[in-house]
Amino acid sequence: MRRAGLAALCGIALPLIACSDRPPSGSGNADAGHTAMHATEGFLPVPGGRVWYRLSGDRSATPVILLHGGPGYSSFYLRSLDALGVDRPTIRYDQLGSGKSGQTTDTLLFTIPHFVAELDSLRRALATRRVHLLGHSWGTILALEYYRAHPEHVASLILASPALDIPAWERHARELVRTLPDSAQRAIRLREADGNFAAPDYQAALADFYGRYVWRRPVQADLDSTFQTVNQAIYNYMQGPSEFTITGTLKRYDATSFLPHVQVPTLYTVGEFDEANPVTVQHFADLTPGAQFAVIAGAAHITTWDAPQEMFAVVRAFLRHADSLAAGP
Repeated sequence: MRRAGLAALCGIALPLIACSDRPPSGSGNADAGHTAMHATEGFLPVPGGRVWYRLSGDRSATPVILLHGGPGYSSFYLRSLDALGVDRPTIRYDQLGSGKSGQTTDTLLFTIPHFVAELDSLRRALATRRVHLLGHSWGTILALEYYRAHPEHVASLILASPALDIPAWERHARELVRTLPDSAQRAIRLREADGNFAAPDYQAALADFYGRYVWRRPVQADLDSTFQTVNQAIYNYMQGPSEFTITGTLKRYDATSFLPHVQVPTLYTVGEFDEANPVTVQHFADLTPGAQFAVIAGAAHITTWDAPQEMFAVVRAFLRHADSLAAGP
């Protein structure tokens, strides 16, 4: 499909910076029947700067938008889900200040309402009334808050390794810290006391925690790109110095009371060894009417690295199910 054809299909009237008929990098052979898939990239102006996006696929089905975690990280680790483009337009983007998007240190933009408005700008640029939303980690907060603000524009929610109750997240993360070697636990106690989070012993303890509960089989190139493009200012302001030391503006975020009011098809996924905690995520699913729940075996928090084919299969099946519900009998 030519560039103009894709713009007509999805309604994008934005300047495009690249166009390719190659399958998205990192997607693997997710569907042997579709070895080539159209993809294009561009930038979208938003308050405070511009965001980078990649659109994969050219099927006339309800689009899915991928919302990365962090906050302040990027979408590199979600690249394997570009392969969802075999069924539908699939939009992956870096939130403002992150990844390939425009950089910013303006804390007035480091808010849930800003990121919700940014996401709505992207949906409107697609000229589509409804979208599926797939959020991961912090991205699940963004997905749920977008649904709360604009329920008419959400076809379904996929809440992967969700962070919908930050006090519960922090309690569980502190339990996981107690599984680390004594030396790592001492370093964490010491550096939390003196505030020296850049100390080598604290960073080594972080690496140990991450290697157990955040990723087990990272894609090295994407991991390198992730750390090269992280906006630590956003992460520190909204989250804090680490996954288990939460001091930022999200510290008291808890959306569990809203979950019984969700009225769209919803899927929760979580890794077997995920810091998000399968028990907590099962609780979220129990609170959400009609929700589906899946544990990704052998995976930690970033299931798209640890078990990409399994994660793709679960998500793809759910999206097809959600489409069938929308189509009716």
